[in-house]
Amino acid sequence: MTAKEWIKSQLGVWQFYYESRDIRDKAAHPATYPISLAARCISLFTHEGELVLDPFVGSGTTLVAARDLNRNAVGFDLKQDYIDLCEARLEPETAHDATAQVGFCGDARMIEDFLEPESVSLILTSPPYANLLNRPRLNKSRRGAERKNSQYLKTEQYSQDPRDLGTLDLDSYQDAMAEIYGSLFPLLRERGHCVIDVPDMWLDNRRITIHTAVVEALRSVGYELRNTIIWDRTNIVNRVGIFGWPSNYITMGTTFEYLLDFWKPESGTASGR
Repeated sequence: MTAKEWIKSQLGVWQFYYESRDIRDKAAHPATYPISLAARCISLFTHEGELVLDPFVGSGTTLVAARDLNRNAVGFDLKQDYIDLCEARLEPETAHDATAQVGFCGDARMIEDFLEPESVSLILTSPPYANLLNRPRLNKSRRGAERKNSQYLKTEQYSQDPRDLGTLDLDSYQDAMAEIYGSLFPLLRERGHCVIDVPDMWLDNRRITIHTAVVEALRSVGYELRNTIIWDRTNIVNRVGIFGWPSNYITMGTTFEYLLDFWKPESGTASGR
């Protein structure tokens, strides 16, 4: 990363654009981030040849960015369909034969059985958002005829597998995140980073603070929160619906997400373990 890129990253509010290789079809995967987002995190927090882990790999964007940047990467997901999608996205190019990017179908709770302690330089993912996608989509962020598009009244949850974090209420979700990231903690090298992309959501006129649950979960098992970065999505959001006007002001979750950057403190300094 150049000095100019480093300074730009320090601003703490990031924007990204999707490219042709990105997955935008919600039928393929309901929640993806752009390759450029994964690439910036990987560039900031790893060197060539190091290992990146995505415990909820989904469509495989982390693996694609890792391949582009000559990093090794491994991703896990409960759904074989998503692992097949990862493999399809990695198949066309072999830019760096010296590194490997691999997806496995399996529970994130079992990752500790596959990797050596302190072998991971970066954990990067966008995890399920508790059970907040596990309901029919009403498209309230859309205006006019776009509201009743192909996504209207569709349930966008990844699966109904009871192991899926997307089936859990927020308290159970926080406990599960603590369990999973607690098991990953020994795999991460000291001062290795862990970046988690999550939004908050509105449900029954209440703000559901998923990012707070994630911060509390990871702190409870030893991670230190280093940076809170805002992913400003206004450049990719079109024709946003009007919420709360004229008296019930709310910020629209579709316009930004949190990139929570943690690291593993050096031995003897972790407060949560």
